[in-house]
Amino acid sequence: MDVGLALAILGAAVATFMAGIGSAVGIGIAGQTGAGVVSEDPDKFGLTVVLTALPGTQGIYGLIMGFLILFRVGVIGAEPMDLTIPQGLSMLFAGLPIGFVGWMSAIYQGKAVASGIQLIAKRPEEFGKAMIYGVMVETYAVFALLMSLIIYLFAPL
Repeated sequence: MDVGLALAILGAAVATFMAGIGSAVGIGIAGQTGAGVVSEDPDKFGLTVVLTALPGTQGIYGLIMGFLILFRVGVIGAEPMDLTIPQGLSMLFAGLPIGFVGWMSAIYQGKAVASGIQLIAKRPEEFGKAMIYGVMVETYAVFALLMSLIIYLFAPL
């Protein structure tokens, strides 16, 4: 395998692994709080599970970016391309924004929605407000995904 292709595969791996790890941690944080609330009031399961799922989107974004990179360089669905080092680096750089921002934003989103879950434990009618706090953090994962896509789309291959 040439170095350029290895760098592209590394870009797919970084996008997928880092965003996925962040999502797992964020969901874990929110899930712990949700389980505590549900242990006191099982009727709040539906509200808590929706909030708990929010940090999982970053893992999805990272996975999408990883698949896009692997498809583009031919690892999936075609013959792997012979890439130069700069071409491989461009695919690595395409994976970095969603990898790193997805990792951190999912963790902080987990903390934000854990607080939202505590809010709905006492005031379930405030679910919309609790959701907004989590969605505000999501915005930065979306920005990172957009930057990853821009780098990916305009990278010379």
